[in-house]
Amino acid sequence: MADLDANPTAGRAERYLEPVADEAFGVVQKPLSAWERLYNIGALRKLFLLALLALAWELYARSINNPLLFPTFGATVGALYDGLVHGTLLLKAWTSIRVLLVGYAAGITLAALLTVLAITTRLGTDLLETLTSMFNPLPAIALLPLALIWFGLGEGSVVFVLIHSVLWAVALNTHSGFLSVSMTLRMVGRNYGLSGFGYVRRILIPAAFPSILTGLKIGWAFAWRTLIAAELVFGVSSGSGGLGWFIYENKNLLEIPNVFAGLFTVILIGLLVENVIFRTVEIHTIRKWGMQH
Repeated sequence: MADLDANPTAGRAERYLEPVADEAFGVVQKPLSAWERLYNIGALRKLFLLALLALAWELYARSINNPLLFPTFGATVGALYDGLVHGTLLLKAWTSIRVLLVGYAAGITLAALLTVLAITTRLGTDLLETLTSMFNPLPAIALLPLALIWFGLGEGSVVFVLIHSVLWAVALNTHSGFLSVSMTLRMVGRNYGLSGFGYVRRILIPAAFPSILTGLKIGWAFAWRTLIAAELVFGVSSGSGGLGWFIYENKNLLEIPNVFAGLFTVILIGLLVENVIFRTVEIHTIRKWGMQH
């Protein structure tokens, strides 16, 4: 009894287990149902939400039964189709997008120059902080009357306010992203002898790209709504207005379905840019690099 207490395993038969290869276990995985597979597709979830919004639109419009106040979704889609196929809506949309791209590209270029200057010199940092404190709270549309005096009634005045709406959002987010880059990455760049623009391009931009992309999205949204607001009031574009002017003209003619078709076009372009262009950039950069889940 004393021996058993001292060695609890005494008297037990020895067992030998053969090692089993990992492949023999297999993978235990519950198959997804058809509903779960469909639910995992983000595009289908968003289409479902859009369909619900369209249904709510249709039901509300039918409940008030006043086409001059709120046309049905079907009437709006019909006006959109007619404007795109037989009308000038497609030309108006291209006019707006063309002006927007010019202002957006110019704003991004100036924001990049300011940010690089701010990152590489202390005086540049002071300049960026001072300018953003002064001009970022200033609404871009408030500068349009002044721009009309300087550049006249045309694309130049609208491009000026678009640059203002894009510049500060992109510069602030880019500068904030650069400041958040870890010291380890900065030291790696310095150890490789990088400096100036090479240091910014190879180290700071990839590390800060999530913030940069956020700034680009915000700048796009600001520029898009600034452009539509400017066109609603002043037309622009060398006598040929864009989407905002299309909405304004049809409002004066009491063509309310066309007004909603113009607004619907603005929304569709915004959805296309956000879910196709920016999403593609996001997938091939920050998600591919493992910086976002």
